[in-house]
Amino acid sequence: MTTNDVLADLTAEGDAIDSLVAGIEPERWTTPTPAEGWTIAHQIAHLTATFRLAATAAGSPDAFTAMTARLSADFDANVDAAMAPYLAEPPEVLLARFRDERAAADKSLAAVPDGQLVPWLVRPLPAPVLAAAGMMELFGHGQDIADALGVRRQYTDRIGHLVAFAVRTWDFGYQARGMQTPDVSFRFVLTAPSGMVWEFGPSDGEQSITGPAVDFCLLVTRRRHRADLALAAVGPQADQWLDIAQAYRGPAGPGRSPGQFAAAPR
Repeated sequence: MTTNDVLADLTAEGDAIDSLVAGIEPERWTTPTPAEGWTIAHQIAHLTATFRLAATAAGSPDAFTAMTARLSADFDANVDAAMAPYLAEPPEVLLARFRDERAAADKSLAAVPDGQLVPWLVRPLPAPVLAAAGMMELFGHGQDIADALGVRRQYTDRIGHLVAFAVRTWDFGYQARGMQTPDVSFRFVLTAPSGMVWEFGPSDGEQSITGPAVDFCLLVTRRRHRADLALAAVGPQADQWLDIAQAYRGPAGPGRSPGQFAAAPR
């Protein structure tokens, strides 16, 4: 993963989310999404706040440290507080701020010297990895927006950055639930939208996950229940992992129910 590759794809993925909402009527911004209590405006406000945080972390580390020092122990309260200023804006202003914060994050991340770590909420990350985390945010919240609008998304191999990030953070699901992380190495064999096969982990791994990479991304962002995805597990620990997988820290949340999107656009 190079900085240029992932930043170019981060920009393209953000543009794709922008295109979902740029042409909708102002009243549709209040359309509920599958995330309980969140409208389309909430989804864009959250993404906007996240990109502002990333731009600050990459461009002004001291300001980021001061900002995060003021966060409370209440995860949901922090999320709500970060969104509030953006939700107070009308849709056209919110969209403009979304674009501005994305552009600022792209610029700040691109300016980070190779090998230099960027401070982040859990631990410092290389800029390309933080950009991949941004891809995860765009994928998950973009899916919520697409589901709310009844739109079928066009997935591309850009999701490879999210796949690699989710493999890197495979233990987050255990940590979010206070479970002990097993001493095991999973094998992942996933088919990209282009048909390319992406492989991670030991070739002789006894615990493995296989299936479409898109389904894998929907699983680790908890936008689909495993029952509605074409993912297969070999081994009891791999099977358990499909129940708890997530590519983000913080509360797991309720996720989605079996059958909730069995016939919905993907």
